[in-house]
Amino acid sequence: MSGNHGHERVSCASCDAVCCRLTVVVMPDDDVPPHLVERSPEGLEVMGRCEDGWCVAVDHARMCCSIYEQRPQVCRKFAMGSGYCRSVRHEYR
Repeated sequence: MSGNHGHERVSCASCDAVCCRLTVVVMPDDDVPPHLVERSPEGLEVMGRCEDGWCVAVDHARMCCSIYEQRPQVCRKFAMGSGYCRSVRHEYR
């Protein structure tokens, strides 16, 4: 199928969930389980991270979000294949 214009095809199914290594600010309207949230040094509520840098909500066995229906708005807005997505994937490699 043409239309990729030389770009790699991006799919969450073939990714290591690298976006789940980004800092995720939890907004007041988000319905994230409180035990997954921590306060950053700057005083912001953020998704907690494991020692290896991954979001604490990542299911490592399936490489997907374990709280998908309750994920923060910033995660909902992260678009697969967007310029930011591609940039994060490139930096991870």
